Amino acid sequence: MRVLIIGAGPTGLTAGMELARRGIDAVIIDKRAGGSTLSRAVGIVPMSLKLLEPSGVTARLIAEGQQMQNVKFYAGDTLAATVPLQVKHPKYGHDFILMLPQDQTEAALRDKLAELGGTVRYSTEFAGLSQDENKVTVTLADGTTESYDYAIGADGIRSSVRPALGLDYPGHELPDKWSIADVNCTGWQNPKDFTICVLPEGKVAVVAPIAENRCRVISNTSDSVKTLPLPMTVTHVNRAGEFEISVRQVAQYRTGRVFLAGDAAHCHSPVGGRGMNLGIADACELADCLQSGDLDRYGAVRHKEGAATIKGSEGVRKMVSSTSPLTRTAFRTALRLVNNVGFIQARMAEGFLYG
Repeated sequence: MRVLIIGAGPTGLTAGMELARRGIDAVIIDKRAGGSTLSRAVGIVPMSLKLLEPSGVTARLIAEGQQMQNVKFYAGDTLAATVPLQVKHPKYGHDFILMLPQDQTEAALRDKLAELGGTVRYSTEFAGLSQDENKVTVTLADGTTESYDYAIGADGIRSSVRPALGLDYPGHELPDKWSIADVNCTGWQNPKDFTICVLPEGKVAVVAPIAENRCRVISNTSDSVKTLPLPMTVTHVNRAGEFEISVRQVAQYRTGRVFLAGDAAHCHSPVGGRGMNLGIADACELADCLQSGDLDRYGAVRHKEGAATIKGSEGVRKMVSSTSPLTRTAFRTALRLVNNVGFIQARMAEGFLYG
């Protein structure tokens, strides 16, 4: 069996690695000249660590990453609640969220893929495809064609594979513009914790440490660092910019011999840090389905999981960024309960780790 994967991000690399680990010939193409040099997705949840254990990648990720110990909620600059993340799940084993810049995660996946005999061809752009009951024929931007048994579109929100299949991407864009900054910094008071600052008028600022003296700062304002109400001395800005959030999901993850995975199939807000993790799970499930021949299982399982993740992340986003006085009062009450009721604290931790 030969499988072509379009897109060499975490989803595509995981798919290639998992297929190669199962003895399936996996080829990845990507129009970029090389691997990502950006931090991008940074949080790896216990489910992903468990899924990547059979390949041996998890040990490297843990060695290179930072383990988050708590989630801290602030009302402005006042600490309102602390949620310890040390809640072990019998299925996943790990009781932390691992923080690691995406370029390092991709490097670990790419190295293991190469070790297993898989291939990544950069500077190779997908242009179109056709298929019949026996094969998928892919046309590249240089006009050449190649045939495979199956193809996987893992080429992100702006997927070229998805429209080539004639699939819509139903959903919507959120009205607010968000900002993001990847900064080197000193004096940050929560180097082992997620920090969520709930601010007036529905504004929010989130800080995620991704390396020693390096943080990711996100806000639903035009300048995430300036919005942050807690002291942080920025020594260098690695990258900063504004972005819009799309909430979308395709109706079907499979068309004949072609599958969609990761952001090509679903996208949602970064609240909760599930985007890359959802793609990793897509890739592992799809590799299992291709090996077993149970191809219909992939779409049935992963569409349901994608819809649940979108619903959950939107629920959290709406709560922390609400301008409704009633909702904000209810949220502050919930935070007080988190500090004082162990059961609620544990359930909230489980939501961050495993939800």
